[in-house]
Amino acid sequence: MRPFHRLRPDLGSLRWKIAALAAVTACLVVAAVGVLVHLWTARDIRFRAEAQVFNGVYSAMDVYRRTGTLVDGAELDPADLPAALRDPADGKRHTAYDGRVHADSNVGPTMWAAQRTGGPGSPVLAVQVNMSNDVHTLRQLDVTMAVASLVTLAAATPLAVYGAGLVARRLRRVSETAGRISTGDLDARTGPTKGRDEVADIAATVDLMADSLGQRLRTERQFTADVAHELRTPVGGLLAAADLLPPGETEDLLRARVRDLRGLVEDLLEISRLDAGAEQPIRAHVPLGAVVAEAVARTGFDTEVTVAGADTAQTVETDPRRLERIVSNLVVNAHRHGDAPVRVTVEGRTVVVRDHGAGFPSALLLHGPRRFHTGAAERGSGHGLGLTIALGQARLLGAELRLDNAPDGGAVATLRLPT
Repeated sequence: MRPFHRLRPDLGSLRWKIAALAAVTACLVVAAVGVLVHLWTARDIRFRAEAQVFNGVYSAMDVYRRTGTLVDGAELDPADLPAALRDPADGKRHTAYDGRVHADSNVGPTMWAAQRTGGPGSPVLAVQVNMSNDVHTLRQLDVTMAVASLVTLAAATPLAVYGAGLVARRLRRVSETAGRISTGDLDARTGPTKGRDEVADIAATVDLMADSLGQRLRTERQFTADVAHELRTPVGGLLAAADLLPPGETEDLLRARVRDLRGLVEDLLEISRLDAGAEQPIRAHVPLGAVVAEAVARTGFDTEVTVAGADTAQTVETDPRRLERIVSNLVVNAHRHGDAPVRVTVEGRTVVVRDHGAGFPSALLLHGPRRFHTGAAERGSGHGLGLTIALGQARLLGAELRLDNAPDGGAVATLRLPT
């Protein structure tokens, strides 16, 4: 069952932003169309009512002047005539809109037209058209437009969410590929995506970047392996030549430097084999505590080893040579770059190496160990291959190597062997 927090929509995601933008755009379009339809319809209603009363006054005035009688709907000086029409001084026909609602007569908004029947002081003939039905129709139109807009919005929003989800999924796929590449999986590719748009361009660019990075890294690794192989023979010759020197301080110094150089070459060769996937573990059932104690002893550093009482006879199926390599690298790194005391604890299938120095730098904890990079000056000098080799060997064994800093100071490396 999926966790509850994953079921809730991430309102800050691109998918919901696009959907919200589409919904807002739809609302604005609907509002604009509704206002325009309302204004156009209201203007048309008033124009038709004005033409009707204008023509009504013309006909009523013609009948009144010929026969002296009033046609139906025509009145002389009506009491509710708008003030603007009570004294049409020029004798021409005029119209006016009366928006008042008369509750006693149930008469709503009215359009009036009036014209004086003769000279100044003569009665004013007026005709009115009740616009209640038209106004009611306009209101019904507004309600219909609003309901139709809400229905359209309710139907369009899921479509917008779905469409935005398609784009978001494609972008998430590209993002996941880029994340895998950043963690070292240079074989990760987005592959072809649907559509010929900007997302497809981004996916192609990420794949092209991965191809370029992979090619450069392979070239770098091949160069490292070639250099290590080429140096192995002359370094061996130097070590043999050092044996021919007479004993003394010079011979000891030269031998130590050549030994360091040979160790660096061997580390480079080991990393190149790990990178090439040429290494295969040779597994055997071995006592974990004894293997760890032997690996610590071979480092030559003063290190406290503790094996849990009930786990002294704990056996594991692993490659003992690679396990010793991991433990020795962690112990040497703790002594070179940390402070004493350095303690190694074996409990169950877990080996913990801890020092009491400045701890691992934040960059190393964030990105993991990197070759030729120690991370911080306070961790001391070095080529940064020890932790890189330990991590590579742990992966080869199917083990987990975790690097942390203790709350009270010091670096902590935890190796968990698989069951």
